[in-house]
Amino acid sequence: MSTNLTRIGDKARAQPDLVYTSLYHHIADLDHLRACYRLLKGNKAVGVDEVTKAMYAEELETNLQDLSARLKRMGYRPQPKRRTYIPKPGSETGRPLGISSFEDKIVELATKRVVEPLFEALFEDCSYGYRPQRSPHQCLDVLGRTIQQKRVNHLVEADIRGFFDAVNHEWLLKFLGQRIGDKRVLRLIRRMLKAGIMEDGLVQATEVGTPQGSILSPLLSNVYLHYVLDIWFQRRVRRQCRGEAYLFRFADDFLAGFQYQTDAEFFRESLGDRLGEFHLELAEEKTRHLEFGRYARANAYRRGEKPKDFEFLGMIFFCGKTRQGVFKVKRKTSRKKLRQSLARLADWLRRYRNLLPTGDLLRQAKARIQGHLNYYAITDNSESCQLYLHLTRRVLFKWLNRRSQRKSYTWDGFRQALRHVGWPQARVRVNLSPFARLNG
Repeated sequence: MSTNLTRIGDKARAQPDLVYTSLYHHIADLDHLRACYRLLKGNKAVGVDEVTKAMYAEELETNLQDLSARLKRMGYRPQPKRRTYIPKPGSETGRPLGISSFEDKIVELATKRVVEPLFEALFEDCSYGYRPQRSPHQCLDVLGRTIQQKRVNHLVEADIRGFFDAVNHEWLLKFLGQRIGDKRVLRLIRRMLKAGIMEDGLVQATEVGTPQGSILSPLLSNVYLHYVLDIWFQRRVRRQCRGEAYLFRFADDFLAGFQYQTDAEFFRESLGDRLGEFHLELAEEKTRHLEFGRYARANAYRRGEKPKDFEFLGMIFFCGKTRQGVFKVKRKTSRKKLRQSLARLADWLRRYRNLLPTGDLLRQAKARIQGHLNYYAITDNSESCQLYLHLTRRVLFKWLNRRSQRKSYTWDGFRQALRHVGWPQARVRVNLSPFARLNG
């Protein structure tokens, strides 16, 4: 089956205008479904039927053969997704997720593996979110180097209000039809979109949106914004600009850079109407135009103002200087992200400090802190990382000593225990120097 998927990808890259009329049999193929089953993790949240991977495996071949047969005769019906919430800053209820049943996850993954190569060949370079061989660090890297090396003097930060809940199904299926001519695939995706959400025992119909938490959702969101935003920017906006213009998008987070203020204002004024054509709404309170670049710092001081910064993918970008006084794009950890990371660590320590032996607690805390540093320990962000390590040590020391009335550690003993488990250091893990060569 992997050979067939590779062949589809090669053909999609070679013929970007080709519409595929025979794809469905790849999704329903028994070997492909078996491969998707193996790829799925067994420790994920369960759907409305509460079936885990281990339970599905008890009669694996029978289940997979039955699933394949139902798919082939178009008798497969996705179950409603189970609504759950994860913490979200500024929201009392949290971020809503739609959890699919395990069998639905198999079908979603099978569909994604077949459909994704068709659109990967079309996606613009400005898109980085949830794509093979692409990462947030790559997006941060190209953004920083573009501002550093190109003629970028103005930025437009923008936000789409409730994007995943607002995706219009009819427009999405039209966009998918640009590459998928197999009506059975489109019918299957429509059924997934219309499966509904179960919350508090009640099933609600889903007429719009693609639920976060679904395996297929990131791909569908990229397809939607490819046609709504990326192509429009590259083929319409840039051509109408007097100077240089660049777009950077990670899923539904995006910003644009411009050489001239008039071009930035034109984009800002046109964006709301463009999104509205496709049933999306621009969050005006989170959308702004700001001066940013090699002249922004001096211009701001001349006006008696502080130079502006902006936040993107958890990092604060600001105008800095090298030791030689040369303009340099710098980044530091967002205050909000730093507080969230510390709050999550404190909450975890509060719940597990009496459930785990000290050694295990320290090692698991180290893994959590290591995960934070793997993302945020980038060029020019050592100071924020050192502050984070200092604050996490204080939080850890506090909760270790609250396990009983008698203190567990002195500071000297605590530092020795950290050295014993190999506590992380604030060293640069990802080199994102804005002076590195930028192609194009």
